[in-house]
Amino acid sequence: MIWNPEAECMPTEQRRRLQLAHLKNLVERVYEKVPFYRKKFQQAGITPKDIRSLEDIQKIPFTTKDELRETYPYGLLAVPEAEIEEVHMSSGTTGTPVVDAYTKKDIEVWSESMARTLSMAGTTRNDIIQNAYGYGLFTGGLGVHYGAKLIGANIIPMSSGNTSKQILVMRDFKTTILTCTPSYSLFLAEAAKEEGVDIRSLSLKAGCFGAEPWSENMRKEIEEKLGLDAYDIYGLTEITGPGVSSECEMKNGLHINEDFFYPEVIDPETGKVLPDGAKGELVFTTLVKEGTPLLRYRTRDITFLFHDNCPCGRTTVKMHRLFGRTDDMLIIRGVNVFPSQIEQILMAVEGTDPHYLIVVDRGASHLDELEIMVEVESKFFTDETKGLEIIRSKIEHEIKSKLGISAKIKLVEPKTIERSIGKAKRVIDKRKI
Repeated sequence: MIWNPEAECMPTEQRRRLQLAHLKNLVERVYEKVPFYRKKFQQAGITPKDIRSLEDIQKIPFTTKDELRETYPYGLLAVPEAEIEEVHMSSGTTGTPVVDAYTKKDIEVWSESMARTLSMAGTTRNDIIQNAYGYGLFTGGLGVHYGAKLIGANIIPMSSGNTSKQILVMRDFKTTILTCTPSYSLFLAEAAKEEGVDIRSLSLKAGCFGAEPWSENMRKEIEEKLGLDAYDIYGLTEITGPGVSSECEMKNGLHINEDFFYPEVIDPETGKVLPDGAKGELVFTTLVKEGTPLLRYRTRDITFLFHDNCPCGRTTVKMHRLFGRTDDMLIIRGVNVFPSQIEQILMAVEGTDPHYLIVVDRGASHLDELEIMVEVESKFFTDETKGLEIIRSKIEHEIKSKLGISAKIKLVEPKTIERSIGKAKRVIDKRKI
């Protein structure tokens, strides 16, 4: 289902004209209203009049997360404080929070973006959405909530945690759409099984999962264990929250809401804009944001953009599912590795469960050492160790051949690795301690 055919199926050239009009208006507004951006423009030797085409956006300096922290709390505000109706902050546990402030119009745009996202997963006003994203300063809970209300669906604001009640509500209220992190969806499936509930027999038809990178193999695991269609959704607090992009029924890339968010992919080292299909760091400009607009914000997320004739009918540019982040990339003895690459390998090995922990350390030789703890099915923990050795050897071989690194594989029993109700903790890097 397409929520807004006029916007989502707009001819490309018409959309580009709209983007340019929004961009010109944006740079004039922040130049006048936000001293931070006026100073950046002056240092770069440009004025709003220098932005005459979409390509001219490359003249504008990048905005970084560190700068957002330096301007905390309201250094990027482009409207009077009295016009702010809502504030959200990053979910990070270290450093100064990153703030996103919303005007009434910003909430409307966010609602529209999330209505499109939920509609891509087949949501209609007849659905029952169980929202297990966290409410509060985290954007996930209220973002889904606003989109569901605009559609007119029944929204159950469960928030994160309270797993037993999640299962009870899912069963008794006949939830059809589940929204949460992908790792928590698997935790729900595991908990339901323990309670004797066949989650596949319930009314779930689709799930919108985001807030952490997850692999294609993890999608298969989720769909198999929960009996639903799993859709990847993307967003970040700094830009607006969830609703920046999402998968349609084709599950081949995430459609970006280009009328609101202008995307670029750059070489993270040089800052050079890369062409379609080239993997790099994702950058966004908030074309219509009023409260805290951002110009060329470096997300640190790694992906690539591409255009195709999507059978769903949408004409928006797509981004590939995330490969990882520039700041969670591991460098193991000179080799760049993302946790999502390791996950993809683990999930493809028969007998493993979708729970793992990557531990990086330096031994007595001062060389990087990689250990991966992986849960395997309980049937392998018997007096016969042959099955475990086969799994261990398979994982070691696949990681060596596909990633070019050696890893010590530690196979552990189910429930050994700590579960999370939010973003899963996948990496412990002891080299930084």
